[in-house]
Amino acid sequence: MSSRFLLICAALWLPLLLDAQLLSPSAFLPHQHGEQFTPHHIVVDYMEHVAAQSPRVQIQQYGTSYEGRPLLLLTISDPGNLDRLEDIRKNNLRRARQIEGETSPELDKAIVWLSFGVHGNEAGATESSMSVLYELVREDNPQASEWLKETVVLLDPALNPDGYARYTDWYRRVAPVINTPERATLEHQEPWPGGRVNHYHFDLNRDWAWQTQTESQHRMEVYQQWMPHLHVDYHEQYPDNPYYFAPAAAPYHEFITDWQSDFQYEIGQNHARHFDQQGWLYFTREVFDLLYPSYGDTYPTFNGAVGMTYEQAGHGISGRAILMENGDTLTLKDRIAHHTKTALSTIEVAYRSRSEMLEKFQAYFDKALRDPMGEYRSYVISKDNPVGKLKALTQLLGRNNIQYGTATDSRKLSAFDYQKGGKASVAIQKGDLIVSAYQPQSVLAQVLFEPFPKLEDSLTYDITAWALPYAYGLQAFASAEKINADPGYTLPAVTPVTADKPYAYVAPWTSVADARFLAALQREGIKVRSAMASFGIQGEDYEGGTLVITRADNRKLSGFDEKVRQIAEAHGQQLKTLKTGFSDEGFDLGSDNLNFLKAPKVALFAGSSVDAGNYGEVWHFFEQVLEYPLFLLEADQLSSTDLDEYNVIVLAEGRYSIDEASNQALQRWMRQGGRLIALGQANRSLAGQSGFNLSSKEVKTESEEKPAPETYGGSSRRAISNYIPGAIFPANVDSTHPLGFGLGKTYHSLKTSGAAYQLLSEGWNVGYLEDPVTPIGFAGSQAISRQGGTLVFGIENKGQGSVIYLIDNPLFRGFWEEGQLLFCNALFLAGQ
Repeated sequence: MSSRFLLICAALWLPLLLDAQLLSPSAFLPHQHGEQFTPHHIVVDYMEHVAAQSPRVQIQQYGTSYEGRPLLLLTISDPGNLDRLEDIRKNNLRRARQIEGETSPELDKAIVWLSFGVHGNEAGATESSMSVLYELVREDNPQASEWLKETVVLLDPALNPDGYARYTDWYRRVAPVINTPERATLEHQEPWPGGRVNHYHFDLNRDWAWQTQTESQHRMEVYQQWMPHLHVDYHEQYPDNPYYFAPAAAPYHEFITDWQSDFQYEIGQNHARHFDQQGWLYFTREVFDLLYPSYGDTYPTFNGAVGMTYEQAGHGISGRAILMENGDTLTLKDRIAHHTKTALSTIEVAYRSRSEMLEKFQAYFDKALRDPMGEYRSYVISKDNPVGKLKALTQLLGRNNIQYGTATDSRKLSAFDYQKGGKASVAIQKGDLIVSAYQPQSVLAQVLFEPFPKLEDSLTYDITAWALPYAYGLQAFASAEKINADPGYTLPAVTPVTADKPYAYVAPWTSVADARFLAALQREGIKVRSAMASFGIQGEDYEGGTLVITRADNRKLSGFDEKVRQIAEAHGQQLKTLKTGFSDEGFDLGSDNLNFLKAPKVALFAGSSVDAGNYGEVWHFFEQVLEYPLFLLEADQLSSTDLDEYNVIVLAEGRYSIDEASNQALQRWMRQGGRLIALGQANRSLAGQSGFNLSSKEVKTESEEKPAPETYGGSSRRAISNYIPGAIFPANVDSTHPLGFGLGKTYHSLKTSGAAYQLLSEGWNVGYLEDPVTPIGFAGSQAISRQGGTLVFGIENKGQGSVIYLIDNPLFRGFWEEGQLLFCNALFLAGQ
């Protein structure tokens, strides 16, 4: 046989041989791993390649992103474990008391979940997932082989594939072939909105508990099917920062157990040992606290795991290489090496300490059933709350696997009243919704309902108050007593409309569900009115904001009754029918007090001057919550846009350049009937402008006495006296104004900045803070004093139009349900 023939055969067979063996990332990718960013679809290809070639890997697609990219989870373990994986999973759920039955010691395995790339432009994390996977499954790694005999590793390579793709696709387009590590070059100047966020510009690392985004919802379904013992969230920080790993910084939430805290130290010490051997810099315990419950470290912690954040220098600034302040160059290969090392170190500790970890994990849930933590044992949500709010709450509880039930009797007791803000004698009714602390998800439930989170340290990284009764505007109580309840809760059934051709249909205005119903009606061209005050008719009383759909307004609409009823049925909306327009008290249905609602045609401005997060919150709210059209425009074209095409403009948070021409255009547009809605920091761009009555509140003057010398070391703590990281401020509400409809007398506003504005001298101060004001959560002393007697939301009329000032972003992270109702008031009811 000739050598020429052998060479030809080798050339033909080599691709087949390569396909039939496990390849390293560098051998598989079209570039050396770490020399270029890998497109997301090729990351997926590599994951599928490893799963196809290794008996230690199973792969599943657990969902898709908003842009249609696959969400993947790889299960990595010894082949013998994979053969009985379902038994191992169920055995662990028995340890977590999620399902009944005795555990089997032979099925006990340490379960470690590694999450990469929740922030898409922290791309070194997703790149590292390929290296971690390969190191775990390659046959010539006997240490990993030993670990996997007693460990199941769950690996998610890209929690945010849309953000990762946005960043890496942009980078590959603009970066030159030869690295330019100088920071001023284009490859280090990531454009708006950046790859950190998902399709709707949400930070998915703040969405674990709220699950407003499809990626979070899909992920949590499979997370709860596993309930891992360790969870690591892989991030990147700014390029001059050394590597950060556990233990975390204070404040720790008071419900974090000693063993969870101690285990963080054990893991951190193991990482330090490996980093010391390499001479790599690192730090611990200085930032990234464990308080806010919706992070990738805290949420698993409140579900019985040891949750941790790891941060490698890099971020969207660094590209493939960047010069650091010490003159060295940080490369993508460095970032991959460091993340890979901590991943393997984590699994090493899980393997080594698995017996203790499993014991403590089960004890965590046993204690929850026997002796819950915290002051309160039962959370009572009154059955008298609007059905739409009760439904939204039960949906959130269900997504978090939190059990709830129905009160079996009525009685009075002393409890914390969320709306009153203190202890009171309250009446519990048979049929109230009960969330008991005696359940497997006890800690998570208590954290989400706790009225006043305790801070061991005020230097916290995020918001410090979030209780669900405030977020959902619920009449609710927290009791130190265990209240008997039957499992489950049944919402009132919708009674079908039987009247043939009523004079009018009536629907409530008490929740976001009612706003969705209104949006659907207006999309179909059905004309709707809103009651400007309370009225009584046919023996029923109706509040201000009530939606009235009259036959007279829709007399030319073909199939009017069928359309209204179909939309109501699709939205689970309870309709009442009227056979007359003659009221018992108040006004008749032909009165001017029934305000005709013009369907909003809404413009939202985008661009580098706009906060990408709040822009996305508005965008998501319209498309995914209201299912209502929204027109997206460039903020730089504000002065040149034909504003007459729209009757509502939403200014998301940002710093807008409103010159004289833009201001005049806005003033003319409002006088002719346009409605301008300013959210959060957008109000800064209006304050002090000609034609706007909004003005900042002056800072109180300090004593003119010469201050005592201050130490440098206390500067960070002194700075927070003017800081509000996120606290709840109870605001008084004028519930007779359309902007306040459905909110009751008090609106709990989640305030995330120290900005403060005077009450309007012209217009309506619909929501405002008393002076003095007492917040829930942490706010600096100077910030609190500045907030007293200030505007929370108000409206200023402008000819036929108006401007609505919403000082605190009501759509913050998409979970403040009562804020969404406030925004709907501004969008549909007020200023018409």
